[in-house]
Amino acid sequence: MHDGTSVDRAGQVAVIFISQRTAQDGEGYAAAAAAMDALAAAQPGYRGVESVRDAEGRGITVSYWATEAEALAWRANPDHAAIRDRGRAHWYENYQVIVTRVERGYGWTLPA
Repeated sequence: MHDGTSVDRAGQVAVIFISQRTAQDGEGYAAAAAAMDALAAAQPGYRGVESVRDAEGRGITVSYWATEAEALAWRANPDHAAIRDRGRAHWYENYQVIVTRVERGYGWTLPA
């Protein structure tokens, strides 16, 4: 989840993961998601993640990477690949991945 702080992401690679969850194994999914968050954060080039999911199971997760090579290395990580296979078998009806470079960004926060 986004914590409301503004981060300059210009030049970073954004990997956008849009998914539809199944109703299967919510506990297993939650454990795997937490493990993937921790594993991604330990990878070279990791710059952060933001994620949301609605009540119907539609989710969007954006992970940010310093370079495309580091984003590809995350994709090739064997632990990530194993969880991805498990997700296809149990947790997702469908998903798509979009990879793009951030050109610019801005934010706004409600004043206190």
